[in-house]
Amino acid sequence: MSSEAVATVPPLPTAKGAQHRGAYLEMLISSLIGLIAALVLSVEAITLAADPNAVFSCDINEKISCAKVALTWQANLLGFPNAFLGLIAEPVVITVAVAGLGGVRFPRWFMNLAMGVYFIGLVFAYWLFYEAYFVIGALCPWCLLVTVTTTTVFASLLRVTLWDNTFHFSESLHARVQSWLRIGVDVWITVLLIAVLAAMVIFRYI
Repeated sequence: MSSEAVATVPPLPTAKGAQHRGAYLEMLISSLIGLIAALVLSVEAITLAADPNAVFSCDINEKISCAKVALTWQANLLGFPNAFLGLIAEPVVITVAVAGLGGVRFPRWFMNLAMGVYFIGLVFAYWLFYEAYFVIGALCPWCLLVTVTTTTVFASLLRVTLWDNTFHFSESLHARVQSWLRIGVDVWITVLLIAVLAAMVIFRYI
């Protein structure tokens, strides 16, 4: 084959979803960590049900105590430990992340539904943080970890939906949003939010 013929061969197309590999990988790692935290919290909830005076390794003092938080009504909002929700939700997120890494392109309705459901989860996580911080007066390290992983999973999911324009933005707005994503505006917002949470914890409890 001549050099001219080789030069005219078009490059191989980028695999579908390749631009989302970083987001799906972050989603997978965060959801795995979140699942571990949910498992620990679930075990602690069962232990506390059998012995309300049980003490855990994360019960450092009155302000940093898993048991103190777990014994409140906020930790059992739906009549069972909130951690059980994590045991249901995190495997779903892990499945979506693995499928996304494998090149699966989900339909718009699925991604929008996932965004809506996970947004409710994000609001719930931050409501629990608010209650622990301002009302209960104690923080659970595992709960804080869930708050962080919920934030990062939501950020990754939002990045995918914004890039693929599942919300049907106009072409001009979509192009602008993609330019923001290219320079990592969403990443910096997420980092800033987590930094604010960390600063609040350090300022009041450490």
